[in-house]
Amino acid sequence: MSPSRRQTMAALAALPLAAAAPRTAAAAPPRTRTLYLAGDSTAAQKTAAAAPETGWGMALPFFLTPRLKVANHAVNGRSSKSFLDEGRLEPILAALRPGDLLLVQFGHNDQKAADPSRHTEPWTTYQEHLLRYVRGARERGARPVLLTSVERRRFDAAGNALPTHGAYPAAMRALAAEHGVPLADLQAASLAAWQRLGPEATKDHFLWLAPGESPHHPDGKQDNTHFRPRGAVEVARMAARALTEAGVLHPGEVRRLDDPVPAEWITWPQG
Repeated sequence: MSPSRRQTMAALAALPLAAAAPRTAAAAPPRTRTLYLAGDSTAAQKTAAAAPETGWGMALPFFLTPRLKVANHAVNGRSSKSFLDEGRLEPILAALRPGDLLLVQFGHNDQKAADPSRHTEPWTTYQEHLLRYVRGARERGARPVLLTSVERRRFDAAGNALPTHGAYPAAMRALAAEHGVPLADLQAASLAAWQRLGPEATKDHFLWLAPGESPHHPDGKQDNTHFRPRGAVEVARMAARALTEAGVLHPGEVRRLDDPVPAEWITWPQG
């Protein structure tokens, strides 16, 4: 072997092994997961014409990291039955991907016995309709989560917060336990919160408006079901905390659970 060839081979042998190793592709960042929300007016997106009315789903992103996004499909006035009958679940199921969450909160309008288009019975048709959401999500590799209805503002003469949803929360809890579905118990969490706040302080959370306070409600309003921004923020906080406690969100996927969130962060799009 010639001296020049020996020198070349010696130089190659001295190169670091890493230089000769093939380069591997960088690890792909984790896919953004989506929380799809099927529900009623307490959670729904509101437009500027309805301000300051606010659905708690509008505030949920404040408590989630950017790796999670919210697709709010909740609609005013819907029950577990009418949402299905109007075909509103189909576009959600078409968009669901493995790892996504389907949050289901119905009960307010299922109670309306005078309206057959919305009414369900707690232990029969209500549970039957909820199972359609559960099975639809699971068939697509997504995870269903049942959320009991957030409580209305109702107090007795002694100032005790009263439950208003009859057997619907219990029926949902039983269904979740029977079918192994994660449950976020907003009814229990909100009832406890309204009890702590009391009759007067809860008015700042619900849509209680003095005459002239809002151009959209010039005569004022006393609404014990729907929220102002402050109430929507606090219910969204309850939901994020409950989803974490139920194990469907990792603690690293939520934020601000114990931090102030200004009501001014709420915005209403033009309708």
